[in-house]
Amino acid sequence: MKLNLKRFCTYFFIVFFSAISFSQKRTSTKTPIKNNGYNLWLQYTDIENSTLKKKYLSQIKNIHSFGNSETIKACVEELERGFSGLFGDDYFLDKEASNNVLIIGTISNLNDIHQKNLKEDVLQIKKDGFIIKKIEINGNKKIVITAKTATGVLYGVFRFLRELQTNQPIEQIKIIDSPKVDVRILNHWDNLDRTVERGYAGFSIFDWHKLPDFKDPRYLDYARANASIGINGTVVNNVNSNALILTPMYLEKVKALADIFRPYGLKIYLTARFSAPIEIGGLKTADPLNEDVKNWWNEKVKEIYKYIPDFGGFLVKANSEGQPGPQDYDRNHVDGANMFADALAPFKGIVMWRAFVYSEHNPTDRAKQAYTEFVPYDGKFKDNVIIQVKNGAIDFQPREPFHPMFGAMPNTNLMIEFQITQEYMGGATHLVYQPKLFQEVLEADTYRKGKGSIVAKVIDGSLHNKKLTGVSGVSNIGNDINWTGNHFLQSNWYGFGRLAWNPYLDAKSIADEWLRMTFTNENDFVNPIKNMMIDSRETVVNYMTPLGLHHIMATNHHYGPGPWVGNLSRPEWNPVYYHKANEKGVGFNRTKTGSNATAQYAPEVEEMFNNVSTTPEIYLLWFHHLPWDYKLKNGKTLWNNIALKYQQGVNEAENMISSWNLMEQYVDESRFKEIQMMLNIQYKEAKWWRDSCLLYFQQFSKMKLPDGVEKPNKSLNYFQTLKHPYAPGIKSQW
Repeated sequence: MKLNLKRFCTYFFIVFFSAISFSQKRTSTKTPIKNNGYNLWLQYTDIENSTLKKKYLSQIKNIHSFGNSETIKACVEELERGFSGLFGDDYFLDKEASNNVLIIGTISNLNDIHQKNLKEDVLQIKKDGFIIKKIEINGNKKIVITAKTATGVLYGVFRFLRELQTNQPIEQIKIIDSPKVDVRILNHWDNLDRTVERGYAGFSIFDWHKLPDFKDPRYLDYARANASIGINGTVVNNVNSNALILTPMYLEKVKALADIFRPYGLKIYLTARFSAPIEIGGLKTADPLNEDVKNWWNEKVKEIYKYIPDFGGFLVKANSEGQPGPQDYDRNHVDGANMFADALAPFKGIVMWRAFVYSEHNPTDRAKQAYTEFVPYDGKFKDNVIIQVKNGAIDFQPREPFHPMFGAMPNTNLMIEFQITQEYMGGATHLVYQPKLFQEVLEADTYRKGKGSIVAKVIDGSLHNKKLTGVSGVSNIGNDINWTGNHFLQSNWYGFGRLAWNPYLDAKSIADEWLRMTFTNENDFVNPIKNMMIDSRETVVNYMTPLGLHHIMATNHHYGPGPWVGNLSRPEWNPVYYHKANEKGVGFNRTKTGSNATAQYAPEVEEMFNNVSTTPEIYLLWFHHLPWDYKLKNGKTLWNNIALKYQQGVNEAENMISSWNLMEQYVDESRFKEIQMMLNIQYKEAKWWRDSCLLYFQQFSKMKLPDGVEKPNKSLNYFQTLKHPYAPGIKSQW
């Protein structure tokens, strides 16, 4: 199939611009037209290097596509969109060209001579993997993008466009790549009224009231963005679920989304409320071993697949934070998960069963609960069940040691859950490049099969040869025009997708890609801002929770500091539960002389964390309660180190402003100013964190602030009386 330029122009101007997108031409010394960030990393801006542009154009004279599936059509449309933006007025197709042609299609749809040239390469790719290769046939040079599936071809198309966006050479291009993880999925904590739990970028993009008849063009762009980074699934409703999503009225709405997402390889999943048989099914029980309950779920699953033939399955939060579950009927997690698994198995659907559980009846240490409840059931879950485990044992803190469940269930499918949205890291106002956090967890060594048993090997299944693998991320997407509320936080969505595809990638390389695609290829911009992004995660740890402090955020909304909170009804909801500050010292003793949470790790890790001298100082107060005058490796007291870390975080936040201010010539005016304002908020709030936390802890340490730490200009009482009843991220009480 050859490109129809008229069809492309019509599509580009009507559909793409109707979703409010922008293209820009610029050099490093002039301010371009306004850019609102809607296009994310798919900016497709005009290639500034004229020599490079000519090289590209000389190698892409025409496009031939093989196959007529909706996904292949999407591939062609994306290439049209990309080439038009990247090559600008120089873009045209030579319909008669047979040399320097771009060929796309599944390997089965290519002709025999193409297949012969790619025979050995095809053996190297897995499902949805792709090949991008320069070949020569009868003197004619061609670039072939192919795969075993149409979705794989789409991933290859986006990868090829990324190569162009980041100005990579394509003269001898040969890229063979496959995802290392099966399920690469976003979890939307979006409610049916469009509020978003822990959402900081506006309301939900899913307008349930207008669906199924009004199909916002944004849904297609959402699918495009996810496909461009290899995300292949989305859970469109909150884990704190509403059974109404399973009723016919809402299934019609979900079907409308699934139909839009399908050409982009994006499967729909739903959260299943465990008590749905009672709430919408008319039953008196939701006991997973009750035959009527089993039959109700069997029929409900059949109904869903009639609407959505490629429905992915369920995500379930059960017996956690008040959600109903099998324990309400004296059953266990295996009973609940396997009930869903049996209903979904005939349709090849899966169950993602969350391991985020903790009970008010287990006061010793919340960090131990998930391991205690799940590890004894290793090997009991069905093959289409995958246990979803948060990256750390508490709750998406700025820094946590890796969850002890990783590697501890060799006979159970297990996936990792990251939180892309910044519930505990300043919402959307703080620049925190989270792929650095993700990489830190993925590289952590569990020692479950000796040295080198890193979390990434658990996640991709290679450590224990798992049958089903997955990575999930709690979405930071809302209906703000730039999607994530802060232009820089688009990088967390992007970086999550890249690491879900390949958990061995480097966060710094991912930042480099994202910056070049989103802003400019100018090295004088990319290099310093890349370093700023990489350092930003450590910055937020320094001014919020240094040296292993954790969960000292304010109540409920988790916006701002609240280390003094100790009046909540459940002990593990209170920050004082986690830092245990008193005149003797600070920190949570999780060693064998304390809660013994360290015993849940492999012996080598347990030994490291039990010994204060071998515990990495970044986790010091996570595992140890230490005196204020305890000397760290730098010879300074614990108190001085805490105070200096808070000050360091503030200084680094200020330096981020300075770094950004030097970049004005490289960035369009609107994005430059918006980011500048956000960084100023972050600096202001970093000082708020420093002053309030140091004043609070100082009343126990009774020590002076060390030299170099700014003295607070407000009282502790001032900070304690601050209220934020309408902070974003919590459900409004209408």
